[in-house]
Amino acid sequence: MITKKVIVGLGSCGIAAGAKKTYNTLNIIKDKKFILDKTSCIGMCYKEPLVEIIDEKGSYIYGNVDEKRATEIIERHINNNEIIKEWVVKTDKFETSEKDFLNGQVKIALRNCGYINPERINEYIERGGYSAINKIASEKLSQESVIKEILDSGIRGRGGGGFPTGLKWQFANKSKSEEKFIICNADEGDPGAFMDRSLLEGDPHSVLEGMLIGAYAIGANQGVIYCRAEYPLAIQRLNIAIKQAKEKGYLGDNIMGINGFNLNIYVKEGAGAFVCGEETALIASVEGERGMPRKRPPFPAVSGLWKKPTNINNVETLANISWILANGAKEFSKYGTEKSTGTKVFALTGKINHGGLVEVPMGISIRDIIFKLGGGIPKGKKFKAVQLGGPSGGCIPESLIDTPVDYDSVNATGAIMGSGGMVVMDETTCMVDMARFFLNFTAEESCGKCTFCRVGTKRMLEILNRIVEGKGKDGDIERLEELGEQIKNNSLCGLGQTAPNPVLTAIKYFRFEFEAHIVKKRCPSLNCKPLITFEVDPNNCTGCTLCAIGCPVDAIDGSKKEVHFIRQADCIHCGICFTKCNFNAITLDKLNLSI
Repeated sequence: MITKKVIVGLGSCGIAAGAKKTYNTLNIIKDKKFILDKTSCIGMCYKEPLVEIIDEKGSYIYGNVDEKRATEIIERHINNNEIIKEWVVKTDKFETSEKDFLNGQVKIALRNCGYINPERINEYIERGGYSAINKIASEKLSQESVIKEILDSGIRGRGGGGFPTGLKWQFANKSKSEEKFIICNADEGDPGAFMDRSLLEGDPHSVLEGMLIGAYAIGANQGVIYCRAEYPLAIQRLNIAIKQAKEKGYLGDNIMGINGFNLNIYVKEGAGAFVCGEETALIASVEGERGMPRKRPPFPAVSGLWKKPTNINNVETLANISWILANGAKEFSKYGTEKSTGTKVFALTGKINHGGLVEVPMGISIRDIIFKLGGGIPKGKKFKAVQLGGPSGGCIPESLIDTPVDYDSVNATGAIMGSGGMVVMDETTCMVDMARFFLNFTAEESCGKCTFCRVGTKRMLEILNRIVEGKGKDGDIERLEELGEQIKNNSLCGLGQTAPNPVLTAIKYFRFEFEAHIVKKRCPSLNCKPLITFEVDPNNCTGCTLCAIGCPVDAIDGSKKEVHFIRQADCIHCGICFTKCNFNAITLDKLNLSI
């Protein structure tokens, strides 16, 4: 009997890192010595591909397992019972180098990700899956009691707005109609979408069960999962899960013997429009219309999809629901703060050592997330800011790094919780260029319905483009602030209302960088190439001619073995000379930051 099992992480992040090649290699050499299986992302994306070995002694997860390493792990661990400790990133048998990343987390939404094969419903059930819907059936819980449990838990929508989930359900429950809808919004467009995708790929049944419970609570009989078409693996696993749930009797008519409780769910593939993260734009897209927001009231709870009462929750919110009902509202609310209970999943990216997914209790500080779980900033660089809340979120500077992560504290900084994108920036990041980058995204994603959003974001982008090109004018900062406030106050939906956030928070906390760009025509971070002056240090120049050979506009003079000189009038600031020089002879301008 084979007692050893080898499991490969085959989420999108793992596949991108080469996990399919690792899996294929293991499949060739298994030769009845072990059972080969797959799971999804466990959050440690910076160590992908990941391979777990389960033997008689315990579980060991190895990181950075390419084809060569996979072969060696099988030879030493499987064949010779030798644990290669220096490659192990997770085990309960001894301390690993990744202990800080793991120890600070509390996994509720991500409780099954990386522990089950997401394409097998029985593995979900073995870990307590569908016990919450069974509880509703066996204890004959009323709709009101289910809603009360969700209200008592204090869970707020994890998609961005932070509206109390139980209250949302209550509104939909009170709307009288023979036909109601429940929708899962899986179309978030910011870095937090990585989290939604990973949840759908790694634990699709938890989302289905959350929808089941929500449908029962509000009296819905039809469900839609609105998912970006760019997530083919998530869609594939969702469809497998829906089919399996139907076969087990968790979808269909008279579910779990509850008379009149009928629910069918299908996946609607979206085109990936950022604006469709907004409820009414999403509804329009499902109906086959262009994804554009509608005026409210009426709210979707009263008149939503096909003008029927509709409840919309995002992926992470729904993944928490069955856990809350199975374990109780008090157990959930013991995590977090009074107004922000439970846990929150963040997608860590940018200038950080440990990029990936983390789930932490609300109230944890930004410092702990970045420096304990995230492992700090690469190459010893200094932390500068973090962009929280996605493209329409705001930047939080180093001076506020001890801000607790909860809805009210984050909002007070000018940022938003959003769906959990956390982009870390170091001292080399230009905050003007950062603001321009994010505004460029939201300007392109504007549906065009509101003049302030459609035109205002473009005007702001034009100003920012001028500034980073060294053509900024006196009064540009004030123009950005005025436009930003007008767009926030006069746009119809959340996209326009939050689009100026990156710019406004960058000005609020890094105004001196904007002034340096405009007044001194210099980029303090030495990031905006039009504002960088490249010069030759005569003390280091050997006359090797590499810089002159590489210059695309022949702006460098000098003979072989003689000190070279850059003609500033002809230099296009491309930086090729800087990268070509092997003797540190090309220097960048040093800026006196006093304006």
